Amino acid sequence: MDASALYPKPQTSPERQEFYKRLHEKSAAPLWEALGDLIPALPKPACVAALWRYEELRPMLMEAGRLITAREAARRVLVLENPGLPGAYRITGSLYAGLQLVMPGEDTPTHRHTASALRFVIESKGGYTAVEGERATMRPGDFIITPSWTFHDHGNPSSEPVVWLDGLDLPIVNMFDTGFAEHYPEEFQPVSKKEGDALLRYGSNMIPVEYESRGFQSPVFTYPYERSRETLERLYRNGPVDARHGVKMQYINPVTGRSPMPSIAAFLQLLPAGFRSEPYRATDSTVFCVAEGSGRSRIEGEDIEWREHDVFVAPSWRWVSHESPSGAVLFSFSDRPAQKALGLWREASRADQ
Repeated sequence: MDASALYPKPQTSPERQEFYKRLHEKSAAPLWEALGDLIPALPKPACVAALWRYEELRPMLMEAGRLITAREAARRVLVLENPGLPGAYRITGSLYAGLQLVMPGEDTPTHRHTASALRFVIESKGGYTAVEGERATMRPGDFIITPSWTFHDHGNPSSEPVVWLDGLDLPIVNMFDTGFAEHYPEEFQPVSKKEGDALLRYGSNMIPVEYESRGFQSPVFTYPYERSRETLERLYRNGPVDARHGVKMQYINPVTGRSPMPSIAAFLQLLPAGFRSEPYRATDSTVFCVAEGSGRSRIEGEDIEWREHDVFVAPSWRWVSHESPSGAVLFSFSDRPAQKALGLWREASRADQ
C-alpha cells in the first residue's frame, strides 16, 4: 500500500503556506506535511541494490597503497559507498563498509573506538589482527571482530598484501552521538596472550569456571574459515537444504548464543551446485561478500552477477533470491541484532503472501 493512501498530504493554500513559513521561523513544522514519509506503509530504504567488483577495486586499492602509507592514513581503506547514499560513507542506512589494505612490512598503531567492527579476510598470507593483547593470524575467509571499546591493531610481516572487508556500526553510533575513540598509551599494545587463547577457552562449548560475562561482547574474536566451511559442508551432507538460504549459519557469541556484537550479525551460507533459492525478504539491509564461487542474485527484479570476493547489497524489504550453477559460499552481515532488540525485525517468503 502506498503511504500516501494512508496519510494523504492535505491540499495547500496561500494562507497555509504563510502559516508554515511562520512555523519554520520558530523551528517548528506541520506534521501532516510529512506524515507519509515519517510513517511509510512499507520500508523505504535510501540504499539501493549495488555491486562492487573486486577485480575492479583491487588495482585501485593497490594504487592507494603506493599513494599513502598506512601510518599517514591511520587506516588505509576504500569506503564502499552505496549509490543511493552519496557522500554518507555508508553501504546501508545503518552500516559502514570498506576494503582495507596493509602492505608488506606495514603495521597500524593500536587504538579503540565505541563503534563495533568486523573483518572478513579476502587476501592474507601472514597478516594479523591483535585484539586486547592477543594476535590472530588472518587467513582468507576468516571472520574477526573488534568489539566496542577494545584495543586493536593490525600488521603484515609477510611479503604479500593483506586485504579484508571492514564492517562497522558507525552510522548507528553516530546517530546516538556516542562516538568516542582513543589511542593506546604506547604505539602498540603488548602481546600478553598466546595466539588462539580466546578460541581455546571459549570456542569449544566450554568456558572457564571463573568467567564473568562482559555483557554483549563475545570473548571469541576470531572465527576461522576452515572450521566454518567444514561445518557448512557437513550440514549439507546431512541435509536438509533450506529452500531460501541453502545451508546458512550465523556466527554467535559462544557464551550467550547471540550475535558476536550487539548491533551487527554475521552469517555464512553454502549455495550447493545448481541451487536456486526461493525469494525472501527481511527488514535488515544486508551486505554480502563472495567467499567462494560465482552466481547470481535477483534483488527486486534486478539481476546481479557476482564472482569471488565481490561485494553486493540487498536493501531492506526487497525480494531476494540466489542461484549458483557451480556452487558458492557467501558471507554476509547486517544490523539484525539491533532490529531484534527493538522488536522491529521481520522476514517473509512468497509463501507468506
